[in-house]
Amino acid sequence: MKKTSFIGGIKENFPSGLVVFLVALPLCLGISLASGAPPLSGIIAGIVGGLVVGAISNSNISVSGPAAGLTAIVLTAITDLGAFELFLCAGIIAGLIQLILGFIRAGSISNYFPNNVIEGMLAAIGVIIILKQIPHALGFDKDYEGHESIFDNGINFNYFSELFGAIHPGAIIVTLVSISILLAWDKVPALSKLKMLPGALVAVVAGIVLNEIFKATGSSLAIGKEHLVSLPVPTSAEDFKNFITLPDFTGFTNPKVWLTGATIAVVASIETLLCIEASDRLDKQRRITDTNLELKAQGIGNLISSAIGGLPMTSVVVRSSANANAGATSKLSAMIHGFLLLVCVLSIPVLLNLIPFATLAAVLILVGYKLAKPATFKHFWHLGKFQFIPFMATVIAVVATDLLKGVGIGLAISVFYILQGNMKRAYYLSRENLDDADEINIKLAEEVSFLNKAAIKKTLKNIKPNSTVIIDARGTSYIATDVLEMIQDFANIRAKEEDINVDLIGFKTSYREYEQDEDSHILITHRRAM
Repeated sequence: MKKTSFIGGIKENFPSGLVVFLVALPLCLGISLASGAPPLSGIIAGIVGGLVVGAISNSNISVSGPAAGLTAIVLTAITDLGAFELFLCAGIIAGLIQLILGFIRAGSISNYFPNNVIEGMLAAIGVIIILKQIPHALGFDKDYEGHESIFDNGINFNYFSELFGAIHPGAIIVTLVSISILLAWDKVPALSKLKMLPGALVAVVAGIVLNEIFKATGSSLAIGKEHLVSLPVPTSAEDFKNFITLPDFTGFTNPKVWLTGATIAVVASIETLLCIEASDRLDKQRRITDTNLELKAQGIGNLISSAIGGLPMTSVVVRSSANANAGATSKLSAMIHGFLLLVCVLSIPVLLNLIPFATLAAVLILVGYKLAKPATFKHFWHLGKFQFIPFMATVIAVVATDLLKGVGIGLAISVFYILQGNMKRAYYLSRENLDDADEINIKLAEEVSFLNKAAIKKTLKNIKPNSTVIIDARGTSYIATDVLEMIQDFANIRAKEEDINVDLIGFKTSYREYEQDEDSHILITHRRAM
């Protein structure tokens, strides 16, 4: 693999870091709003997620920050505890628990997420991004940035009439111009060579310039403040100090704080592991992240973020997807995004407050399309129903509920198909399969567990009198006791009664799970029922 110098790495990853910064900025603010927390708390989490977690983690694509999946937990906890300062203690506790989870190697849980579920989650996030950004693209910003739930209170048909009644022509123009620039930057060879000038930055600048022209000319197309990024603007050091909230350490004596911290740790860790699996699949070089190190990095990040007034964080799919799509090659991209958040919030919040939500919506809509492109659905359709159904179930469930519930439903359906396939594989023969067979051969797999009992039982039940059956266990290292007894009963009792000729080949005197004794004796070899 080609090695890149640190300076070269910065040059290579600056464009993607800038894109993630532009995506993360309104999301951090929106999640703060959704959580009932101070506006700057989401930005602090984004800065720590980029600089601290980005530095410690060995994920090359994943980007950490405040997560929409935690907003309900955070909002409820702040309300119950009565003060954000007390809630920050829960964030510190969550960080400590995540550190412990990393040291006890709990990150291996991620190895049990099937690819069809992970891909379904990514496609669902893409669908959600598009659905949630269309209103912003049309100039309707009633729904805050960073909100990732579609059906909070059922389907609200009044929402659509409100949406079409509030369409802003200026926002539509900015959106269309921004999308055109982004598409041209990818498709026009002369533009795509300008790697240090990301299309997203050009689109954002074009959006600002267009709106400033609208305002300068007194046009009705001018986009108002309610449709622009809104960062707090400190006018003095004292103002900035007031934006930062520190923990009230008396919260450590409150059992509710500990329960909240444990809840955040579990939910944040699961979301992080899911995102890491997804990020590794988005990585063009298919590098594998150390998930235990990731949990430690998240723990340290949450400790620091909560200690200085930030929201709890996770690895986040939306930012990670934008990072991958923008061409990130290393974790420097995540760190650059954190650095840009820090510098810009401290130095140029007034300039950032000129950015229309419409131009950011254009960036995110294209990110969403790349995640949920039709080719992905077609790919899983061609893989067959055992792959397609869990994939589609995950997509629908994540869109209809939330990330964790949706992935849980997808996992349950995927596991059902895995168990069903495991039960039938190499064992189940229907009556139709057996009707024309002169000799029935049943070759057992390397491991025969209780999951295979039902299929073997059905096969043996379908065998007709006067048949010849060979059950071959020469390649089998383990057979569950109840399955072994069932085969013995068939050979010693039913076969005699129905004049079935049975050959049991390669069976041992005993079986121990995951052990194979090459010197063990054969239980019954070439036994023929009389």
